[in-house]
Amino acid sequence: MKVTGIIPARLQSSRLPGKLLLAETGKPLIQHAWESASCASILDGENGDEPNLLIATDSLQIAATVTGFGAQVKMTGDHPSGTDRIAEVVRKHLPDSDIIVNIQGDEPDIDPESINKVAQLLIDNPNADMATLCAPITEPEILEDSGCVKAVCAADGRALYFSRCPVPFMRDGSRDERLAEDSPWKLHLGIYAYRRNFLLHLAEQPTSPLEDLEKLEQLRALELGATIQIAEVPHRSVGIDTPEDYARFVAGRKAA
Repeated sequence: MKVTGIIPARLQSSRLPGKLLLAETGKPLIQHAWESASCASILDGENGDEPNLLIATDSLQIAATVTGFGAQVKMTGDHPSGTDRIAEVVRKHLPDSDIIVNIQGDEPDIDPESINKVAQLLIDNPNADMATLCAPITEPEILEDSGCVKAVCAADGRALYFSRCPVPFMRDGSRDERLAEDSPWKLHLGIYAYRRNFLLHLAEQPTSPLEDLEKLEQLRALELGATIQIAEVPHRSVGIDTPEDYARFVAGRKAA
């Protein structure tokens, strides 16, 4: 199966404008994400060619920047989500890609093994339409944070639900003890793998009722009856959303 990674990239960001082009480390933020993703072995091209990895954007400024550091880029129209953006690229340019991995451009330290793992989930589970990852929640602040999405899984790894609320609800016992010992709460990570045809189908569907309530796009797939396979990884990769996030990232790079 051919696996292609796509980093959807837009210039505007409400909390950190132009964040993908911030370059206090000597490289734009999106280059760090691209370099990390390029190390994923499942994206290796044939015969040692460049990895099957590209950046999709509607910004000429981003396009010029990423071309400058050697990335493949595809221009798109304006889209409300990264899924819609990558669907346009897949529809127009990737007829032979079987699995598409949606990689976040604001996660500069993404583990290449996470990319390998999420794509392998679809290879190993032929009945799954999508795949994603989660990590244990061990801190009450993350459990209560509505910006941190929780995943609820079946015993076989199928997604049952995603929510901004701390689900599952714990009726009895000490929540803090469970967080410290064997946490039943899982943090959803913003990486997805799609089968090509399902991605194109998903992008054509209207917003679903649960998606509209929680503002979580993956709920559209569940409401359509899709199977989303989830695997757990030990730690989450940290996204850059605020000036404080970026300052910590820059400090860490300069200290390394």
